[in-house]
Amino acid sequence: MPADLPPMGCADRWSWLQRLRHQPELVAEDWLAALEAGVLGADQDLLAVLAERLDPPAQLRMLRWWRQQAKPDPALPAQVLRHLDGASAAWLLEQLAAGPAALAAELPPAVAAALLPLLGHQRQRQAWPVLQAWLQAPIARHLRRSALEGVARGLSVWPRAQLRVVLSALAAGLDTQLAATAVDLLARLPGARRALVPLGLRQLDPQVAERLGRRLAAIPARPLLLVVHGRMGGGLPAELVALAAELERRRGAPVRLQALSALAPPAPQELLLGDLGDQPLTLVPLLLLPGGHVRHDLPAIARHWAGFARLQRIPFLGAWPRWQAALAVELAGLGPRDSQGFAVPLLLHHPLEGPLAGRYLATLERRTGCRCLATPYSAEHLAELQLSLSAPALPLVLAANRLTDQLADQVGPPLLQRPLLHQLLLAELEALP
Repeated sequence: MPADLPPMGCADRWSWLQRLRHQPELVAEDWLAALEAGVLGADQDLLAVLAERLDPPAQLRMLRWWRQQAKPDPALPAQVLRHLDGASAAWLLEQLAAGPAALAAELPPAVAAALLPLLGHQRQRQAWPVLQAWLQAPIARHLRRSALEGVARGLSVWPRAQLRVVLSALAAGLDTQLAATAVDLLARLPGARRALVPLGLRQLDPQVAERLGRRLAAIPARPLLLVVHGRMGGGLPAELVALAAELERRRGAPVRLQALSALAPPAPQELLLGDLGDQPLTLVPLLLLPGGHVRHDLPAIARHWAGFARLQRIPFLGAWPRWQAALAVELAGLGPRDSQGFAVPLLLHHPLEGPLAGRYLATLERRTGCRCLATPYSAEHLAELQLSLSAPALPLVLAANRLTDQLADQVGPPLLQRPLLHQLLLAELEALP
């Protein structure tokens, strides 16, 4: 019984608590009532024994009692709250939901600092906005660090895209400890390179930059196979050759081009080191439209390489949301929209057939604000277009070809020669696993 517990400092107290710990049945109610009545103090050694035996309702009862104390011990909640429990999570959320504004009212900073990590530990998705508010507020550093600890404890349940944005901003911030922890958390996320690589382009604290380098070194990049159209006979445009070389330099892993027009693919030994079949390989189709190459040739290429490596396939470039968004920006720079009385910019693309093509082009028009115009590359059609083209136009081709050569004055350079699109593609490819 609680009344039999030897007082602090008594030589028998430790052995008495050990016997209590190993009792097959312990009536928590008696001990909770004694604590609430002030008969017992919330001593660390006693709590260490009781916490192991508290069920979720009992742990919540302890938290409520703790919150009512004039000077609550900041260590108690972490010691007592061991179960993932909806009621306890709801109580924590209630205490912290008002955000840092509650500090000016009834929420002591020490209480907030004790509860923020536990809110994340409960792994309730609805806690994310609350933790985010505490993390981004201009408040004392120890409170922001407590919020970040909460984020770390529930890392797997938070909205991934929002989490990357918040952690990336922290990594570039002035608080070195927060920034370093943010880098570590980004490194724990699936596809960590996508978030870590762009950080290398930002101005970071030297210690944080060093940590970022270590984290990236621990996530080696896979070899990349870039599938491209190529030219007759398998020739490769200079823009694509330069892109592959720069990627290989940045990633520190082999990058090769496979032209659809080539007679044979690259030799596996050019891409894969060590035992064939055990190496990872990422296949990236740098193709802009869902034509026959995407629907028929790519599956055959994938089957070929799957015989040599553990293959990961990336969707074709034209389907990437970030690429489509960049196209929209590039098109917006060509001229005003028809809402102001001007022609809608044109996106000149190779002709496509079939219902899939129609759906894709309609989606592209909706997302970029352009009008897609099928453009055959025959001399006759290009000559006619050269005379009739009046609206601003963007050629939907990565590298220079007959379209951009013959209509250079009207459509400008191919996409890889445009800085925005070139840098985006380079960054996206560099960040791949």
